[in-house]
Amino acid sequence: MPAASARTTSRSPARGCVAELVIGIFGPTASGKSDVAAALARLLPAEVVSADAMQVYQDVPILTNRSPYPERLVGIWPLSRAASVGAYAPLAQAAVDEILAAGKTAVVAGGTGLYFRAALARLELPPPPEPGARERWSRFYDRAGAAAAHARLATLDPAAAARVHPNDRRRVVRALELAEAGSSLAPREERLFGGAWRHPTLVVGLDLPKEVLDRRIAARTERMFAAGVQEEVRRALAGPVSATARKILGLQEVATLPREEAMAAVAARTRRYAAYQRKWMRRLEGLVMVAADRPPEETAAEIVALARTRERLPRA
Repeated sequence: MPAASARTTSRSPARGCVAELVIGIFGPTASGKSDVAAALARLLPAEVVSADAMQVYQDVPILTNRSPYPERLVGIWPLSRAASVGAYAPLAQAAVDEILAAGKTAVVAGGTGLYFRAALARLELPPPPEPGARERWSRFYDRAGAAAAHARLATLDPAAAARVHPNDRRRVVRALELAEAGSSLAPREERLFGGAWRHPTLVVGLDLPKEVLDRRIAARTERMFAAGVQEEVRRALAGPVSATARKILGLQEVATLPREEAMAAVAARTRRYAAYQRKWMRRLEGLVMVAADRPPEETAAEIVALARTRERLPRA
């Protein structure tokens, strides 16, 4: 964005700011990303950009564990909208550029891998599929079966088929959709982990023992139900809900199960998602792990110290 670049060069960083540096904070759900980001904002003149694919939605702040602290790109779309990284990326990049242009530190915090990456780097996104393509391939997968769908993928895109298990319905359907549009899941994933950041960037991973994370997940799940997540979900489902919004973690469990069963199911699913995030996190290029099993202010202070050593890094 030319205007943002002009403002960056004409305005000095705010006092205490880690100039020209973006701080990315990634971690599994319930690791304390929002609290650490807020602590950073108190230590530095900084603003936080959310990189969470489900917190972009309105009307479900309890279910999506929305931060009580100010964050950009939270609650920006109705539940009826089909969210996508293609729509999110330019908004996130513009937000980062505006924050830097104002002489502040930009903090990108989130646990959705592709959204996190999209806020920090230029992604070569695949062409949009034809309308109805995902639904058509989903029906094909369900009708023909996993083996037949994977065999079709192997014919259309052998490289993608080699990376996707036949029983991974979501990724098989996505790979078929991309292949039909003239793209591939395989090179897309290579670009995801090998590109350069748009600005000098410190990428921090929040690390804490599994048993601590499990306790935090259990406690957070109890708080969600005590805060009225069941009523929130009931109201949300009374209106139109897009296919992507229906993927919000815990939505179906809260909507369909008795309270105690729903609590157990949400906690179990959250633990599985956290395990996936931990694996994804360690694939981030240049990642620096920081202990998060302590007060967020201590974690933030360590991140600031790390950031000050990176302040004069050249642009990627």
